[in-house]
Amino acid sequence: MEKVVIVTGANSGIGLALCERLLTEDSQIRLCLACRNMQRAEAARSALLTSHTDAHIDLLHLDVGSVQSVLTAAQEVKARYNRIDFLYLNAGIMPNAQVNIKAFFKGLFSRNVINMFATAEGLLTQQDALNSDGLQEVFATNLFGHFLLIRELEPLLCETGHTSKVVWTSSSNARRSAFNMEDMQHRNGTEPYSSSKYASDMLSLALNRHKNSQGLFSSVVCPGLVMTNLTYGILPSCFWTFIMPIMWLIRIFTNTFTLTAYNGAEALHWLFLQRPESLDPRSKYHSLTSGLGTSYTQPRQMDIDDGMSEVLYSQLLELEIAIRRKQSEKDADKEAGALL
Repeated sequence: MEKVVIVTGANSGIGLALCERLLTEDSQIRLCLACRNMQRAEAARSALLTSHTDAHIDLLHLDVGSVQSVLTAAQEVKARYNRIDFLYLNAGIMPNAQVNIKAFFKGLFSRNVINMFATAEGLLTQQDALNSDGLQEVFATNLFGHFLLIRELEPLLCETGHTSKVVWTSSSNARRSAFNMEDMQHRNGTEPYSSSKYASDMLSLALNRHKNSQGLFSSVVCPGLVMTNLTYGILPSCFWTFIMPIMWLIRIFTNTFTLTAYNGAEALHWLFLQRPESLDPRSKYHSLTSGLGTSYTQPRQMDIDDGMSEVLYSQLLELEIAIRRKQSEKDADKEAGALL
């Protein structure tokens, strides 16, 4: 029986590289590219079919930053498939990223240069905003939209006698210091990306606690420092022209500089081959690359408190109830307006 694999944010970068690797590994999978931009999704599908002519590739319109889009896409998924084997939660945003240029050049010629590039700690901030659902955009896209998608797809993920795998694309920028339980959406901070990624790490742990008995297993991946559209958008192109030779040189001394999307997808691909029951729910699986370009996966323990992850899970469930109620009111208003 063919495996059903859904990848969010699959039209470029790590998501597209993962799809290529999955099809190379198993050409019989039923692959679904869940993307916000359907034109780019079509282009990605065409590119994949060029090298995998017999592949089964479906497209799904999904904007995880929109509650309505998530609910509509979930209904479509439930109509198409009777189960889900792998759900890769890869879509994410880092809007209006700003770099402290002074700190950047100071760190560039210091002993802290590797850690600076690997984590962006003390270097990178973003300007977030509210979306049409009244949620912070980064929180909605990187965390809550995926959480809502999982909740909607539980009938397919938690099917009796079937094991499913949820895989989150996290980041080395996921830091406990950036997250505040009293400000779950990071309305008052300047590091919403870091906050959302740390929250996804905690949520993965909570999902395992609540859903393993129902056959759903969750893991977290760090792709390393990868050069994608997300990364290139942080600094002007002239900076990358200057920096890239230095980064390739630094990779000789560190294994976290994966640099290419193919290498960054290493851990996500590796998890595809593992038995979910054998994985450590407290580990983040890192894509690493040697100085000579050899990729491999290594688990590293996450800095997560069980109690804190449980509180987050409870708060997300409460937010889900409120958001669903709000969405129902919107739908009712639309229906009433259509009747007038």
